[in-house]
Amino acid sequence: MLPRFRAAHTQVLGVSIDSVYSHANWGASLGGVSFPLLSDFQPRGAMANAYGLYLDGPGITDRATVIIDKNGTVRHASSAGPGGQRDISELAGLCEKIDSEFGQGLNSFAEPAGLPAGAQLFIKSACGPSRAALLTRDNLHLANALTVKNVSEDAAARAELTKLAGKDQAPALVCSGEVIHEAADITNFLVSKAGNLQA
Repeated sequence: MLPRFRAAHTQVLGVSIDSVYSHANWGASLGGVSFPLLSDFQPRGAMANAYGLYLDGPGITDRATVIIDKNGTVRHASSAGPGGQRDISELAGLCEKIDSEFGQGLNSFAEPAGLPAGAQLFIKSACGPSRAALLTRDNLHLANALTVKNVSEDAAARAELTKLAGKDQAPALVCSGEVIHEAADITNFLVSKAGNLQA
């Protein structure tokens, strides 16, 4: 339903008190999450507390929905309780209603450009940064668009990476002749090309 939210000028975000590593693993366990997850980890629950959604007793956040307009005004807040479920269609309708009242003059969200054909991700076995790059690939649903080559297990892949990048450092994203080595930079690049986070 993300296109429906985007059409209503709405950026969907998930927020929890878990770390970014927990978010990456949780997203991977679901087969990917198509919207950004924000970590309210340190100081623990500070954002949730500001919205009155941090539950001190159990040390968790309430499962709630907060809709904020472009001016920073909370237009809707509701709780489903820690184990409750949301009606996503109803929330999309609410965003559409708010957008019809407030959305005049807002820029439409552009669809992500996507990755160019031939993009490759070179990784190493038992490498934390390589795992982070793989989780980003999976969470952005890029398994069909981004070929993975393991330089620890494939000598030809190691030789190819060395030829393309001048060294065999992994992770490395090779895309349109550009080589990106740092996991955080790879994540930022993939999000900019294929993610749904709006500026």
